[in-house]
Amino acid sequence: MLRFLTLIAGIFAVALAGFGTAQAAGGGFSSYSPSSFEAAQAAGKTIVVDVHADWCPTCKAQAPILKQIANNPKARNVQFVRVDFDNDKAFLRDHRIPRQSTILVFKGKKEVGRSIAETDRARLTSFVLDRI
Repeated sequence: MLRFLTLIAGIFAVALAGFGTAQAAGGGFSSYSPSSFEAAQAAGKTIVVDVHADWCPTCKAQAPILKQIANNPKARNVQFVRVDFDNDKAFLRDHRIPRQSTILVFKGKKEVGRSIAETDRARLTSFVLDRI
């Protein structure tokens, strides 16, 4: 019985972590965590991932465009996640991401789009909005 309660508590914690991350998305990106990302995927959510590095000029150019996309009414139910290129190496390895400034779109567990180093506002906006 104790194992069952521990399992239920763990599932509840993961669900709450995913919920908190989704709430943070209103115009902003939440930091990547494996548990909340996996929970969002398991729930079938649409997720936009920004593989970002603070030192990257392309990432800095993408940031205001992505913020504008996150504030778009079409993106209201989308979870926005920022993966730190320098620290989240397991995510990079698992998704075969060789460089920063990569934008991924997932529908649940399926990757439905990948953009690398795009800084043109119209093209990046279209890329994301057409996939969410």
